[in-house]
Order: sequence, then structure tokens, then C-alpha cells
Amino acid sequence: MNTIEAIENRRSIRNFKADKISKEIVEDILNCGRLAPSAKNRQPWYFVIVQDEVKNKIADMMINYTINKDDTNERKKLDCASSVNPTANVIKQAPILALVFREKNDNWIIGDNLSIGACVENMCLRATDLGIGSLWIRDIVYVSEDVTKMIGHGDLELNCAVSFGVPNQNPKQRPRKELKEIMEWY
Repeated sequence: MNTIEAIENRRSIRNFKADKISKEIVEDILNCGRLAPSAKNRQPWYFVIVQDEVKNKIADMMINYTINKDDTNERKKLDCASSVNPTANVIKQAPILALVFREKNDNWIIGDNLSIGACVENMCLRATDLGIGSLWIRDIVYVSEDVTKMIGHGDLELNCAVSFGVPNQNPKQRPRKELKEIMEWY
């Protein structure tokens, strides 16, 4: 598959088969993330791969967050649950969850976040190229402190996560704005 095919075929997969993915394939995907450009070549990403019980425990933490959230704004709680709970169920279904961390450093928040975005996109495109589905997960931030403590990385900040697995769906591409709507020559 060439680059444009991978870009055009990449989808956010929310339904995975039970098939396992080999360590070699996961490391191939992570290696492509590692090759992404980064601000000042900081390469701020650090990956922790979780599976099985640990992965499911993280998903349960997300679900419990929406149930036990101490928030007087009930609407905010419902909005959170509307995206967090389905995402937690995707995490349980996918065989692999890659946690993406960064060093805690407020001076580099923007540069590190942009760099990690490039890294994750590389991983999602490589996964597509290999016939592996992926879902880039933001909602894990609600339980980031609990996750970092649980896996012994309290010195790092959990930026996002990515679920990987053999896709059990082939969704159509979501609508995209036309280039002329989002670009101008000046």
C-alpha cells in the first residue's frame, strides 16, 4: 500500500475481532511512530503496551469515572459518559492498548503534543498498511493519573492511547471538508 492509499483507507475502528496481534507487528507499528518528526527532535513519546487484565482494568477505570464522578453539573457528566463508556468498551474488545506518555514539562506542552500527534498518526497509518485497525483515544485523560500510578509511571504524563486489533468492521469515511473550505492563498 502506498502512502496516499494508507491515508485514504485509515479509519477509526471501534469493532475488533478476538484475534491476537504478534509482538513483532506491534513493535513494527511503534517503530513507525518513533520515526515521526518532533519539535526540536525531543521525541517526547514513551510507550507502554497493555493487554488482557491490565487493559480491561483501565477500561473499567474509565467506566467507573463516569459513574462516580463527583460533579454537580449533571449535563457535563452525561456528555462525558456518552463518549467515555463506548470508548472503554472498544478498549476491552481490542487485544492491544498502547499508552502514549510524555515527560511532565509545562514548557513543552504544545511542542510535545504536536509531536505525539505526528507519532500516533504514523502508527495509525502503518497499522492500516498492515491490515490492523486502530482507534486513537483521547478519553483516557480522565483517568490518566490513576493509570500512571497503577503501572508505576507517576513521573510521566499520559497523553493518549491507541487501541489496535484486527478490524471487524469496514466503516465508510466520515465527511471531510473540501480543501477550498479550509484553505486560502494570501
